[in-house]
Amino acid sequence: MDRFCLYVVLTRTNTVISRAIHWIKKDNYTHAAISLDEGLTQMYGFGRRKPYNPFIGCFRKEDISEGVYGICRTLPGAIIEFEVTPQQYAKAQEIVEHFLVNKENYKYNYQGLLFGLLNKPMAAGNSFLCSEFVYYVLNECGVLDLNMPRSLIRPQNFLQGQGKVVFQGDLKALRPSSLPFAPIYMLKTFLQLSR
Repeated sequence: MDRFCLYVVLTRTNTVISRAIHWIKKDNYTHAAISLDEGLTQMYGFGRRKPYNPFIGCFRKEDISEGVYGICRTLPGAIIEFEVTPQQYAKAQEIVEHFLVNKENYKYNYQGLLFGLLNKPMAAGNSFLCSEFVYYVLNECGVLDLNMPRSLIRPQNFLQGQGKVVFQGDLKALRPSSLPFAPIYMLKTFLQLSR
């Protein structure tokens, strides 16, 4: 019998903004992305368009070895597995595909970032924070409801859901540095052994 799962990937990079959020909120994780597969090859989120420019954010496909992740020597993170129905999985694929096709219509929610640090909700229409997008997908699919405004969702909040933490540690260790574009064999093996 096939299992259908969505994966929430939480990280804390060494960028100035990430360090500031970590210092202000005391959160272990400051970024969230969603993956449609256990190998994290279909991972998506809102973040920087260019690794060294924090002022231009967008919806993008993410990769542990590229972008902001790629400039980090270590990458503290957690991977949370949400087992879903085939219908919920198909809905998640549909939402991600919509964002991919219409990515020019979506922006990074900079105001939400500032208001979130003050614990004030900020409705932003087509603008999303990283964690806001991940929550949007899970909530629209009927997988997770944290009873909070989406703009106040922080990466840490996903640890309170009904998902199973299948990995916690240095995400860079999952992908051998000598094979930067290889599939994440170690994660797949770990996930299979943890079932």
